Amino acid sequence: MPIAAKLKTPENLLLAMAFIMPLVFSVWMALLNNFVVEKANFTGIEIGILQSLREVPGFLAFTVIYVLLFIREQKLAYISLGLTSIGVAATGFFPSVVGLYLTTVIMSIGFHYFETVNQSLALQWIDKDKTAHFLGRALSVKSIASLLAFSSIWVLMEYFTWSYQATYLMFGGIAFVFTLFLLISFPQFPQPAEQSKKLILRKQYWLFYALTFFSGARRQIFVVFAGFLMVEKFHYSVADVSALFLINYVFNWLFAAQIGKFIGKVSERSVLRFEYIGLVILFILYGLVENANLAAALYVIDHLFFALAIAIKTYFQKIALPEDIAASAGVSFSINHIAAVVIPALLGMVWIINSSWVFYVGAGFAFCSLLLTFVMPFAPAIGNEFSYKEKLQVKEST
Repeated sequence: MPIAAKLKTPENLLLAMAFIMPLVFSVWMALLNNFVVEKANFTGIEIGILQSLREVPGFLAFTVIYVLLFIREQKLAYISLGLTSIGVAATGFFPSVVGLYLTTVIMSIGFHYFETVNQSLALQWIDKDKTAHFLGRALSVKSIASLLAFSSIWVLMEYFTWSYQATYLMFGGIAFVFTLFLLISFPQFPQPAEQSKKLILRKQYWLFYALTFFSGARRQIFVVFAGFLMVEKFHYSVADVSALFLINYVFNWLFAAQIGKFIGKVSERSVLRFEYIGLVILFILYGLVENANLAAALYVIDHLFFALAIAIKTYFQKIALPEDIAASAGVSFSINHIAAVVIPALLGMVWIINSSWVFYVGAGFAFCSLLLTFVMPFAPAIGNEFSYKEKLQVKEST
């Protein structure tokens, strides 16, 4: 049944897509390690290569601007969702090294192109004074989808003994059908400004680029090493780690929208300073922690801080020329993934020497981000990208 006309808004389309992607991607992530070991006999070498291949499309996200020469962003979002769904649905049918590499690349191309275009559309379609709250709502929706995926996997495989193949196929199929439904039900929404169809690197965006790079570097430390710390040092079981994930998603579901609303009321500078001071402390505590329960608390708090990174996106939305948003979204994803390609390998060698040093490096990244916030103005806008410009304008007005 077609959805009511009053529900066919850009905001609802973005929220619907924000539900579909984590629903299918969470299934891929949750089953991956067990599947590749049990069905494809992966060792550390093969899984390392697979994870590197998964990040390559993120590093190449800037190429989305060339695809947009032929396809409008909204349609590319549908295609990317569909490609991700197909990659996940096919995963269970190819339990081999080459097969898993191919399905992973297909899934990852769809995932990273979607995330790039989705960010661009949100910054174009949502009013600047509502963006932070909306992005918080989107995080809540993503958390609901992830919770549904994790709980469904647990029920299907624990109580109904579903196979990996059936589970991957079902969720990939559901996501593909949902995507077709959105394609049929929603109209093509107009773009507020015609987007530039070439790569853009502007000097007035350097602060956004720098914050994005350090954000990607810190995220890799959390994603790769914080969870590994729980298993290696504190001997957390699969059930224990899954419980931490569930707690994180529940917190995001309950509080992400409110965090976004809070960001919309205060300056990005204040929010980011609070985040980075907190992260410096958290990473230092990661390096020092000797208690498993305290480590779990740090893990949950660390995950909550990710919601505050919304402020980087809203800062960029306020300083960017409207026609630059699509091209800059691709560039920012590539910058974010520079760290994903380099950090895990380099810090993996550091981990062998002393695992605490890895988290002290993370504290250093957070401190660099904190220093960058002193260049951020209280009221960012086009022409007022940095604090020294804001001070100069005040002097001129007096």
